[in-house]
Amino acid sequence: MAQLLVRNVDEAVIQALRSRAKAHGRSTEAEHRALLEGILLERSQRNSAFAVKSAELRKRISLPIDSLEIIREGRDSRR
Repeated sequence: MAQLLVRNVDEAVIQALRSRAKAHGRSTEAEHRALLEGILLERSQRNSAFAVKSAELRKRISLPIDSLEIIREGRDSRR
């Protein structure tokens, strides 16, 4: 497993990390790992799930008119 070194972190951020780690009953290193995993991995999984659901929704409510067609009609009507 790789290691990560973060330099020049504001003291307020360090204190917040320590407080959060204490509240969750883990070390600051474990809390840091949990935060990174939660933000980077879970968010991408949520984004993927959203993409799947939105694609399903688009299929269910597909409109008979293409948006490009609507734009062209609007443009042509101003000529």
